[in-house]
Amino acid sequence: MKTNLKLLSTIVLLIAFFSCKDNKGTEATTETTTVATPTDTKQGQAFIEGDVAKPNVLQIAIGSKDHTTLVAAVQAAQLENALVNAGPLMVFAPTNEAFAALPEGTVENLLKPENKAKLALILKHHVTPGNYSKDFLKKFKHLGQASNENVTVEVKGDDVYVGGAKIIASVPAGNGIVHVVDKVILPGN
Repeated sequence: MKTNLKLLSTIVLLIAFFSCKDNKGTEATTETTTVATPTDTKQGQAFIEGDVAKPNVLQIAIGSKDHTTLVAAVQAAQLENALVNAGPLMVFAPTNEAFAALPEGTVENLLKPENKAKLALILKHHVTPGNYSKDFLKKFKHLGQASNENVTVEVKGDDVYVGGAKIIASVPAGNGIVHVVDKVILPGN
């Protein structure tokens, strides 16, 4: 009922706004407004499309052919909206190969609806607040993850490992940074 009232008031405001405009000698134009209804299954800021902003961490993952398994996992855990928050967020994004290296059947099992909470915990273990470059991460010993656990940061030569996963690339995002990693970082609990 509350949603219907909001929808109705939004439509009334739009009609009032467009009918009160001064149209001195201009041609009439028709504008279409799409309003989300409670029957939409994908709601929230993750599903708003923009064309001028720098891509956020979710959009970067969606656009990468090397992260289709990660994107499927994020969608199965329904964490899309968390990855488009203002941040800044550091996402340690395992590649498809990293997921494939898990024991056979692990990914398929995690993607089942009954394992949503466990999958969400694993994915949150790949996210931390901040926007630090690979070189800046060399100054850290530990990082606090969104899973409420810490991961160890190790430096071996020029390589940086977070939770045992090697950072193999970094992509700046509008709301943080995506560090591509070669391993799935599993939480301790």
